[in-house]
Amino acid sequence: MNLNKFYRISALAFLIITLSSCFQIIEEINMNDDGSGDVLLTINLSQSKTKVASVMLLDSIQGYKVPSKQKIQQELNEAVAYLKKSPGLSNVKSSADFNNFIATISFSFKDVANINNLTKNILTQQKIKSNNVSTYTYNKATKLFIRKYQSTPTAKTEFNKLKSQDRAVFNTAAYTSIYRFESVVTSTSNPASNISKSKKAVMLKSSILDLIKGKINVSNQIQLSK
Repeated sequence: MNLNKFYRISALAFLIITLSSCFQIIEEINMNDDGSGDVLLTINLSQSKTKVASVMLLDSIQGYKVPSKQKIQQELNEAVAYLKKSPGLSNVKSSADFNNFIATISFSFKDVANINNLTKNILTQQKIKSNNVSTYTYNKATKLFIRKYQSTPTAKTEFNKLKSQDRAVFNTAAYTSIYRFESVVTSTSNPASNISKSKKAVMLKSSILDLIKGKINVSNQIQLSK
């Protein structure tokens, strides 16, 4: 799954872009030694929940139509239905907490390659452009996990087309990726990533604004003990 843009698979992402001053995008992958695993994707607007709750009472703001809770739930349901039809995926679930404004999608995969391009396909259905490319591979023999990420100039170009107040939304937006493994992590290629004390997890945090502008690359090669 092209996870770098998952968090716009529902109308909730549109709500984030236009209404929230602070939000978090969290990508979690739990990898088994045999190449299977689980994914948990989260959009967290809880730090702006008071503001978002107030805006949700309106029909529109700053020229944007405010999606209803029903519309947001519908978009989540459609994303889940799509994922359930995708090869290699199972246990697809979603949740939407409208008190704290946190949305999640989770699922299991037979091989990490099963998750490549899924989000891009979902976004295409939603008529949303996804320019950045992210792919995942895992070699069971060498126990090497690779996340390749490539930003494109069009992402920055599209961002610059937004109104100044809309661009400001991204100033405090954060992206976090967390990869957990059964085996011990011996090394990572991305200097911005951190290995947990247990040596079985790798975390990388960045500004979404830096991702959009291409100032940071979240690619990583994670070597596990053989």
